[in-house]
Amino acid sequence: MNQTKYIFVTGGVTSSLGKGIIAASLAKLLQARGYRTTIQKFDPYINVDPGTLNPYEHGECFVTDDGAETDLDLGHYERFLNVPTSQANNVTTGRVYLSVIEKERRGEFLGKTVQVVPHITNEIKERMQLLGNTGDFDIVITEIGGTVGDIESLPYIESVRQLVWELGEGNSIVIHLTLVPYLAAAGELKTKPTQHSVKTLMESGIKADILVCRTEHELSDELRQKLALFCNVKREAVIQSIDASTIYEVPNLMLEEGLDVVTLKKLNLPKKNSPDLKNWNVFLHRLKNPKHTVNIGLIGKYVELQDSYKSILEAFIHAGATNETKVNVVSVHSEHIDADNVAEKLSGLDGILVAPGFGERGIEGKIEAVRYAREKHLPFFGICLGMQMAVIEYARNVLGLKDANSTEMNRGTSHPVIDLMEEQKSITDKGGTMRLGAWKCVLKPRTLAQSIYNTDQILERHRHRYEYNSDYLQALEKGGLIASGVNPDTNLVEVVEIADHPFFVGVQYHPEYKSTVANPHPIFVRFVAATVQSKKK
Repeated sequence: MNQTKYIFVTGGVTSSLGKGIIAASLAKLLQARGYRTTIQKFDPYINVDPGTLNPYEHGECFVTDDGAETDLDLGHYERFLNVPTSQANNVTTGRVYLSVIEKERRGEFLGKTVQVVPHITNEIKERMQLLGNTGDFDIVITEIGGTVGDIESLPYIESVRQLVWELGEGNSIVIHLTLVPYLAAAGELKTKPTQHSVKTLMESGIKADILVCRTEHELSDELRQKLALFCNVKREAVIQSIDASTIYEVPNLMLEEGLDVVTLKKLNLPKKNSPDLKNWNVFLHRLKNPKHTVNIGLIGKYVELQDSYKSILEAFIHAGATNETKVNVVSVHSEHIDADNVAEKLSGLDGILVAPGFGERGIEGKIEAVRYAREKHLPFFGICLGMQMAVIEYARNVLGLKDANSTEMNRGTSHPVIDLMEEQKSITDKGGTMRLGAWKCVLKPRTLAQSIYNTDQILERHRHRYEYNSDYLQALEKGGLIASGVNPDTNLVEVVEIADHPFFVGVQYHPEYKSTVANPHPIFVRFVAATVQSKKK
């Protein structure tokens, strides 16, 4: 058994430089050369997982098959590599400390004083090697969140220092991602912030093997020489990462820069073959040369921040490319929609997606949007809360149950068409009490859902607390809202649809989590196709 090799990706100067995209792109290139590669993310905040974080704080929360609520970077890893991630791929400081404190309470440290070094760092190192020890991977890429020099990332940096030493020569490398800013007044790129960042890393006992420099302008050869000299790296290991029109171009840019070649050289691994990116480039070509354009309204309450619906936006990119269609996602804040202005707010759209979310803010606007799409025969797609809004809208406006609602919004509603399951009712602890992860769903024959998936049973990922109330199933189905997907174990409704409509589907799960470049999600693909048809009419 060959030893697993480790790559650590750190960031300097500023956050949000795109460590996740660089890590995913490098992983893609190594995978395309035939290496079994995975990526994990270590986050320095003290939340146990991002599940309790507001999307404004940290972007969306990505959910894995095994029900872990994780960082949105794991979404990029899956979309690039087409390999599912799990609980082991995302670790936070909160989880590390929780684990160490529990061990201390159980007396596992035999009365020793529990300290950051060695106890916290040992816990981190153990988790850094979990995936490597499975024998499933040749290369494990570990992205360290935050910025070098932050107080909170110190234990991670120290753990990397120890691990690099323990693994021995040629078994691990450190890639440092940094910013080379352009000063407009001086008209030049500046290397000083990068020098300082590398120096801070060296003070922690870590030498960067590869520098990836984020920049808005090409790095001259002279500048690269200077960075190599001052930062103790080889000239070939100074990699330029210039702004790209789409994140999906980054693997090709990194290939041109030779990031994968220099990485393999430093890890003493053979180059094998040149990376097979044929399918990837077919996707890119379609993405860049669309034949149609559609405008799809994203109705949500976190629309100001792009990252809060990251997976949905990416799923539209994958589905758009499949349909050779440019999807313009038009954000519409649900709080600003009411019965009087809905037609004006949604005019010019070829389809609408009502987004997931929690709480009662903006839900009446979502219900109005559903009604508009249903009555005007506009392609409609509802995800999670969006599906629940479709059920409420139908109950109110078609079945005439005026008070119909979700008990999440109105505890005292006389028609709780969306309700908590019995076993959820006694729970007060909000963290991790939802229906999470992959659940089965059986699709009814001869329904739109069944024709979209072209199979009878599917597995999709969930993240919600409230459910379709089966007490209303008969009345809703009789009224024309078909329950076309049902969980075989709990009998809970997962998919609803309307027959005589160009496209009207609501799903209780989050299909966007499973959409990748290699496997665009079929519902998104069909929804985009429906909007193209609707626009032609």
